Amino acid sequence: MTTRNASCLAEFSLSPLFRRKWPSTYEALSDSRPNRNKLMKRYIEEIPSSSEYVLLAIDHTAWSRKGAKTLRDRTYEHQASSSNSVTVGQGYSTIAWLPKKQGTWALPLRHERITSYEKPISKAAWQLKQVSKQIKQKVLVVLDSEYGNSSWVNQTGEIPVSKLMRIRSNCCLWSKSDGYSGIGRPKKHGKKFKVNDPTTWWSANEIVEVDDPKLGKLRISRWDELHFRSSSSYSMNLIQVQRLDSKNLIKKRRPLWLVWVGQPFLELKDIWRQYARRFGVDHWYRFAKQRLHWTLPSFSTAQQSERWSDLTALMTWQLWLAKDLVEEHHLPWQSRRKNLTPGRVAQSLFSLLAVIGTPATSPKTRGKSPGWKQGEKRSKRKTYPIAKKSYSRSKKSAKKTA
Repeated sequence: MTTRNASCLAEFSLSPLFRRKWPSTYEALSDSRPNRNKLMKRYIEEIPSSSEYVLLAIDHTAWSRKGAKTLRDRTYEHQASSSNSVTVGQGYSTIAWLPKKQGTWALPLRHERITSYEKPISKAAWQLKQVSKQIKQKVLVVLDSEYGNSSWVNQTGEIPVSKLMRIRSNCCLWSKSDGYSGIGRPKKHGKKFKVNDPTTWWSANEIVEVDDPKLGKLRISRWDELHFRSSSSYSMNLIQVQRLDSKNLIKKRRPLWLVWVGQPFLELKDIWRQYARRFGVDHWYRFAKQRLHWTLPSFSTAQQSERWSDLTALMTWQLWLAKDLVEEHHLPWQSRRKNLTPGRVAQSLFSLLAVIGTPATSPKTRGKSPGWKQGEKRSKRKTYPIAKKSYSRSKKSAKKTA
């Protein structure tokens, strides 16, 4: 946390707070066994019990390892921020607590690798189930459009949490059926609602207008009792957010479409603000990669990568707990901040660690290592192919290719 710039994991040993030799950095990861369930429960204990509800965010990102041919279980991963949107590496799914209404803080409760036989949606559903068991308050989870589909709704339908997802602009929804007509099988779907075709819309159940200090005037509309075609048993509320100009005319920009699944407990004017807080998890990904050096080391096994990822989440929580204890240290060209960001806390942490010290005993020298035995042959490490995930095609697409 105190090392701002590094080119490899061994450079962390150059910190004045590190009292061992550089090989200890790799040995520590080989010997450590973080218990994710215990850490998750300990993290959740820090969530105030007095809060009305707990806001969580879920997303996934890629750890690019294109040249690591000896690393097992590499897959093709999508990364939106790159010029080449597809890379080779390992994906990680994160469920994080968003503690503040404003700011960039996002605190991971679970940060785990997506294996080659898992998919981001199934992994996120499992993580949400594990976390929701430990939280006693109401839970609202916000997600981007990758999770705004029937697969996510079906896999999380029995989890007692509310979900707020963004949906794509070409998405189609259906109203509930009009009832059984007495002939044939009962209908599952009613009228079709195509979000990019206003001719298919009907009157909204509620419309409110709010003034936002940053975005200006907004018109928010809500339609009740809609569903995805493949998840007709789970009803949703559809929400549209449009920006208006000074004359109350709709600006020529794409509206924001959201769906709420679960029991609504927030007013319509406040719901869209909760989705805006979702970007905190994106800020954490950038902070973890650039400041905590999450993707810097080139580990040889997936297990070492997972242990380092667990420590990255733990470091974030240490920064959160230290934000009220550190004395802000800002560079000459930086201004003071009242509310410290994760980066500013990490920048100011050195003086606090120097005062606290460490409970560990001083290391003892153990002599020079004998090294590699003379005459013993070295064998090349085994290389592994890139694992390709299989996705089942729908019946409609299968007929077209036949």
